[in-house]
Amino acid sequence: MKVILKQDVKGQGKKGQLVNVSDGYARNFLFPKGLAVEASSTAVNEMNTQNAAKAFKHQQEVDAAKALSEQLGALTVIIKAKAGGGDKLFGAITSSHICEEVKKTHGIELDRRKLVIDEAIKHYGEYNLTVKLFEGIKADLKVRVEPEA
Repeated sequence: MKVILKQDVKGQGKKGQLVNVSDGYARNFLFPKGLAVEASSTAVNEMNTQNAAKAFKHQQEVDAAKALSEQLGALTVIIKAKAGGGDKLFGAITSSHICEEVKKTHGIELDRRKLVIDEAIKHYGEYNLTVKLFEGIKADLKVRVEPEA
């Protein structure tokens, strides 16, 4: 019997999959527990529509991430900071500071957790950082730390 799983079922498949199971297993276990529905033509059409909607949404997110990647690659974020002797900053520039500056100057909202800083920014200079935007899509962001006027 062909059924569409409503939840993940160990040994059978993932949610939304069309699987072939024995009649007794479907009638006595899957249907009473609400884990699956019979694969009628309407249920299969509904499943296909949902899968198409998920694929469309995923493609939109990928396109948006690629556009944002190009936009971030062209930016240079300038952060003003105070320092003591030897160009060593008081404190450090964190991902929160960088995200706030990007939002304030360029109007782009970034999640601070997606910004990869290899080592702490504690000196004046220019740094190349990586922003993880989406699955496999990364952007390079240039950050320049300058003395406060």
